Parts: sequence; C-alpha cells; structure tokens
Amino acid sequence: MHILKIREGEEFIKLGQALKATGLVDSGVDAKDVITQGLVVVNGEIETRRGRKLYDGDEVEFDDDKISIQR
Repeated sequence: MHILKIREGEEFIKLGQALKATGLVDSGVDAKDVITQGLVVVNGEIETRRGRKLYDGDEVEFDDDKISIQR
C-alpha cells in the first residue's frame, strides 16, 4: 500500500497525478491509458476520468496495488 499525502494548502490531487506520484505508471500518457481502459478503481468503483479529484480518505486500486490518500 502506498500512502500519498496531499500537498500543504491543497484540497485534492487528481487521479492521473496520484498514479504518477506513486510510481504505478511512468507517464501521464500511461495514466490516461489505464484509467480510460477501466483498470483503476476509486473507493470500490471503476473510474474512467483521469481528472477525478481525490480527497483525504479516498482509496485507489490498480494492478494489485493500493493508494491511500491522506492530508
């Protein structure tokens, strides 16, 4: 499990950015591909929007890895 902290002064991080920041994908293009293919789950539901805003407490699953979003 990866823990991703939202930057000080910001309310959220976008899904594509979270996948890149944790190293689960190598680039924004890769993030877009896996998200639009329906391979990413946010809070138990398939998410196909790269710009989905993630807030404190959200959980992302991709390729048998998890990301926990925290403040």
